[in-house]
Amino acid sequence: MTQIGQPRGTKLMKRAHMQQPSDSIMAVLSVDLLIQILDRVTDSCDRKSCRLVCRGFLRAEALQRRALRVFRREALPRLLRRYATCLERLDLSTCPALDDYALSASLAAGTGRWQLRSVNLSRASGVGWRGLAALVAACPLLEAVDLSHCVGLGDRDAAALAAAAGLRELRLDKCLSLTDVGLAKVAVGCPGLKKLGIKWCLEISDIGIDLLAKKCQDLMELDISYLKISNKSIQSISSLVKLEVLSMVGCSYIDDEGLEFLNNGTNSLRVIDVSRCDNVTSSGLTSVIEWHKRLQKLNVGDCFPELSPLFLSKLNGLKDSLTVLKLDGFQLCSSSLKIIGMNCKNLAKIGLSKCKSVTDEGISELVAGCVDLMTIDLTCCHLLTDKALMAIGEHCKKLSCLRLESCNLITEKGLDRIGTCCSNLEEIDLTDCSICNTAMQYLSRCSKLMVLKLGLCDKISDEGLVHIASNCKLLRELDLYRCIQITDDGLAAIATGCKKLQKLNLCYCTQITDKGMKHVSCLEGLSDLELRGLCHVTSVGISEIAKGCRGLSELDLKRCNLVDDAGLFALAQYTGNLRQINISYCPVSGMGLCMLLVNLECLQDVKVVHINQVTVREFENALRGSLGRLKKLKLLIGLKHLLAPWLIQMLQVRGCRIRWVDKPCYEPFLAY
Repeated sequence: MTQIGQPRGTKLMKRAHMQQPSDSIMAVLSVDLLIQILDRVTDSCDRKSCRLVCRGFLRAEALQRRALRVFRREALPRLLRRYATCLERLDLSTCPALDDYALSASLAAGTGRWQLRSVNLSRASGVGWRGLAALVAACPLLEAVDLSHCVGLGDRDAAALAAAAGLRELRLDKCLSLTDVGLAKVAVGCPGLKKLGIKWCLEISDIGIDLLAKKCQDLMELDISYLKISNKSIQSISSLVKLEVLSMVGCSYIDDEGLEFLNNGTNSLRVIDVSRCDNVTSSGLTSVIEWHKRLQKLNVGDCFPELSPLFLSKLNGLKDSLTVLKLDGFQLCSSSLKIIGMNCKNLAKIGLSKCKSVTDEGISELVAGCVDLMTIDLTCCHLLTDKALMAIGEHCKKLSCLRLESCNLITEKGLDRIGTCCSNLEEIDLTDCSICNTAMQYLSRCSKLMVLKLGLCDKISDEGLVHIASNCKLLRELDLYRCIQITDDGLAAIATGCKKLQKLNLCYCTQITDKGMKHVSCLEGLSDLELRGLCHVTSVGISEIAKGCRGLSELDLKRCNLVDDAGLFALAQYTGNLRQINISYCPVSGMGLCMLLVNLECLQDVKVVHINQVTVREFENALRGSLGRLKKLKLLIGLKHLLAPWLIQMLQVRGCRIRWVDKPCYEPFLAY
């Protein structure tokens, strides 16, 4: 999905396309031909550049566009007017300060022309029943709406949405005010629902689930995770003969008796997730897999400690269908893994995180049978050594993701086999592993590597990063948390060799200085940067980042003790897309804080703990300037009784969730 509303393109480029001569070659090309040209431009930045070439391309792009993501509220009416005719998918989840008026007024621009089928309003806490009513009225073809994490959304809002009779997909995760009444409105008004998410809607009970099951018989996917429902709800759900995906994570009141209701003879379930269901045992799951022979994904992590022999034997009935099996937290012996390897030969993904009894022998038995595995999660399997990695390398040639966090016994010898045999590897997590630069040399053979996590690997130095930069040109995410031997030279190598990097974690890499920030600023595609605890980085380095990485959306500067107002001024001037920032413990003043919060119109998540040079009045001024935009705010609890009550109430009414941190306050901070 192309992102719109970002400050892309220079004034000079805009002026140039407005001054195109009438005899330009573009003037004689038809709109259909220009659309065909755009179809062949795959890079999103290149497509944005095409819009600046001439008005013809601008019109062609408007006719061709099907999806739109908006970052700025003030740009919304103009963009929707331009794309009203052909737009099918609209993402407003990152549009700050969106409320009923802004949504209604923007939709009015395209009344009668809307082709919208999907709208994402996730975390749009300012949108209520009026805005939803306007959305439903303006978009008669609406099929999918995402309102997840709109914590204030309640029954009246659900009733407004229920007027969209053609709705097929609806996400209401963590809508904490939604009750059985609101769910009933949706069930009656939208009987054709196929996908519904009501995760964390804690006010919904068995009554609401029962009515849902009666009215929405076409449901194919249902997420009821963490609801306080009983076996009665599962009995109601069992009547949904078309249900294929059921997620019930953390449903503590459901037990084996409830699972037995799923044995309704339909054999429809393809995916079931009962992880963290404390009262579910191996016996209940055995009955499920016995009746649903076409299960493709099964997640039973953190339920009960051991798998029974009967459960393992019944897996043989899923040998042709099961592709994903998650067994996190189980006590698994080698014989159990051998049975899984024999009975589930089509597995593409297995999760064994925190299975502390897993050994090299068990992994060898597993991979000998499951040669098509693409994702293997062995996080915190502390007994594994290089023998396990050698077995994986020998058998799993299709491996694309390997998670080995806290597997402290593996060395570069095992990673040598992985680097040699697993050429399709795209992601590897080596957090808290005792590996050295030689391991990086071996992994650099994996030219398709996109995610590399090396947090707490204190033996990795610049030499290792040079190896990675030499051949891993596709790297998108690099985690170097507390890699204390990394210096500016290592960042220079990464900035030169890994131009596509989007996410970089340098927290507590204490040797890095402003020179390193200059290298990082060359990564123009960087969107997420973590610099926590970099004691030698100053505002000069942050200014370089601000000027070079203008697409930055998340920035962590916590405990960067040399970053002051000058750094914040640069961020306020250049990083217009910044949505999340942490400046806790930074020596900034009220002026710097105010400049940051007022000028960054996309800013939604701010952490400002122990900003001791900022007075209460200055805090109030800064927060007033960002009213309506902030969705998350982290403050010291000492401020709770010092800030104006009306200001706190206004922030919360406009959808901002405030997290009060209970830490001692310093006297300068409390000064008014």
